[in-house]
Amino acid sequence: MRERSRRRILDAALVVFAERGYTGATISQIAARAEVARGLVTYYFATKDELLEALLSEALQTMYGATAPPPGERTADERLAGLIDRTLQGAAAGVDVQRLLLSLMLQPATRATYAKAEQANMAALEQAEDRIRAIFAERGAADPGAEEATLRSVLEGVIFKLAVYPETYPLAAVRARLFRMYDLPITDPTPLRPAERLRTSGL
Repeated sequence: MRERSRRRILDAALVVFAERGYTGATISQIAARAEVARGLVTYYFATKDELLEALLSEALQTMYGATAPPPGERTADERLAGLIDRTLQGAAAGVDVQRLLLSLMLQPATRATYAKAEQANMAALEQAEDRIRAIFAERGAADPGAEEATLRSVLEGVIFKLAVYPETYPLAAVRARLFRMYDLPITDPTPLRPAERLRTSGL
């Protein structure tokens, strides 16, 4: 019950922040959207800032968690392909979350909270970076750190563009291009959401 209530509050906060912006959103509006008493929101999250930090931490943990390979991904190529697919699938399934994250990173009013959440999850970030570097080291890269930074920059750019242009961004074609760039065998992925609405050619 407690976890369900907390989840409803977080989900409602995401919607209200997206609709009204962080500064325009209130605890009362979030409570109304979650259909809970205002006091229950402040029981779990004493301030709006704490609520935002919880949302950001959750999103960052999900993002970093995409680098953790399941047992079936043993080789470096399998781990790299899985990382790309999990990142793209997560971005496509959570366009609203990604759009909100981008706005929070850029807004002066929320940048400090974003940095605080990032710092709180620094161990998970460093672990994710190490996993990606290990992939490139195993593939024989001369500079695994540079390869890690490049891949993350490319994937973050894809996430940004998808968040801005969810109806037209050619996600399936971009996936294929990434696989070709890293000489990975192109297989049929788990359906990319919202893949049916995206162009699949043109790159």
